[in-house]
Amino acid sequence: MAMAAEGQEHQGIVAERLQRRPRVQKNITRAIASDICAEIFPVGTFLPRENDLCERYGVSRTVIRESLKILESKGMVRGRSRVGTVVCNKEEWNILDSQVLEWIGERIFEFDLLNCILEARRAIEPAAAEFAAERATVQEIADLERAWRGMRDGERDVAGFTEADVAFHTCLLKASHNQVFLQLVGIIQTALKFALHASNEAAERRDEAIDIHGELVEALRMRDKVGARDCSMRMLDLAARDLAAAVKRHRSSGAAP
Repeated sequence: MAMAAEGQEHQGIVAERLQRRPRVQKNITRAIASDICAEIFPVGTFLPRENDLCERYGVSRTVIRESLKILESKGMVRGRSRVGTVVCNKEEWNILDSQVLEWIGERIFEFDLLNCILEARRAIEPAAAEFAAERATVQEIADLERAWRGMRDGERDVAGFTEADVAFHTCLLKASHNQVFLQLVGIIQTALKFALHASNEAAERRDEAIDIHGELVEALRMRDKVGARDCSMRMLDLAARDLAAAVKRHRSSGAAP
């Protein structure tokens, strides 16, 4: 009986450790990545030796090695045989990866990524709107209208408004029925959320954005390709204005998070 109890206790300890390890791994990977983003470990420099990293983060060499593998897979670091692990240039980072964006956090303003996302949207969304005016199904237009209503109803709540805004633009890309645009949905969705949140938070009023989104839904319903493209371009001009305000406010704060 005693041996059986001890065996069950041992199994419980092992199970707890197995459940805890992924959380530890995730936390340590985030900690190292955050230190890289904060330039505690600047681009072009070597990370501390493995033993020093173990001491710094209070974990085993196995955890450190696994974390470095994850960071290397995302282009943030590169291991060099017999030399160490170097922090890669930011241009090499998988900048659209949802975890990388999470690690960057509010420092996204320092990466000029928001402006790059806006430029990409200018190249894609007007065409997607035009295609959607011709190809969108009745259900897809209904989904866009539902997202628009979510924006309208959540006007005073930045998080809720942004969630509906992301849903709207995701639906728009899908409604284009362009295979390349469809592939982009999964790639840019997290980045789009960061960009829209920044511009929405900076906007003094959101009624103009709500109106333009509503006009785009109507243009799609009327199968008006020219009108749909025009609405999308006006939407992006408004986003550019709000983004500029967000960047200005961030710079005037004078402090990185």
